[in-house]
Amino acid sequence: MESKFTGGILGLLGTTILAVLTIIFTLGIGTPWAVCRKYRWTTKHTKIDGRQLTFEGTGGRLFGKFIKWWLLTIVTLGIFSLWLGLRMKAWVVSNTHVA
Repeated sequence: MESKFTGGILGLLGTTILAVLTIIFTLGIGTPWAVCRKYRWTTKHTKIDGRQLTFEGTGGRLFGKFIKWWLLTIVTLGIFSLWLGLRMKAWVVSNTHVA
């Protein structure tokens, strides 16, 4: 089994700058769309065993999760934030597929 990443520095830099600008100009509301753009770029340049990865998540679907996670963090006085990384990773993996 061979895994391969074909992304370059210019593509990563451009995607990162666009994501940061999206977050800044939308005052954070565009974060889900920026996150999805980054994951979509990463999977577009990743092959596992010769098969292309694809990311099918959308900012709209992630926005709903962000709101829920934000409310749970507030209600639990920050305790839920310990699980945020795991929830985000689970969401990303559930939206990543092999073409």
